Amino acid sequence: MSRGRYQGDGIGLVDDKGRVAIPNALRATLAANAPKADGKNGGTIVVGPHQNPVNKCLVAYDPGYLDILAEQLDRREAAFAGPDGEFDYNIKRRAAAGEAVPFDGSGRFIMPAFPRFYAGIGEHAFFFGVFDYIEIWDPKTLIETESMAANVKAACRFYMMQKGVTL
Repeated sequence: MSRGRYQGDGIGLVDDKGRVAIPNALRATLAANAPKADGKNGGTIVVGPHQNPVNKCLVAYDPGYLDILAEQLDRREAAFAGPDGEFDYNIKRRAAAGEAVPFDGSGRFIMPAFPRFYAGIGEHAFFFGVFDYIEIWDPKTLIETESMAANVKAACRFYMMQKGVTL
């Protein structure tokens, strides 16, 4: 089975319990990549902190991406092994913090508490598809991230403006 690529973006309103809906632009790909075994609507999404600490956001992906991610991390460990063969154990630690959670047919899921705290996500969550996974940002944090691409910042500002919020 070939995996769909995550493209699209949008804003989700986060309630007090951390419930948020995946934007339509990303939901169809996630549902196709992570269908429920019983054929009903919904599936599973893995959510955790971004492995690069510069990106103070979350990553979300279907469980099928775990094997791809593990292979990438194995190669990265091998490439950065020291002269004694020892590698940086934090390479996998940063990427292994994901938590699998169910999402329903409307794309709603409960954002795990620690990852949400880590990324500083409050009332709004900005979703951005980056082919292999989805980034989930606190809008203000995204805008303040100097290395963020201008088009991503513009998309975030646009969706927040539609919600009546100025960043």
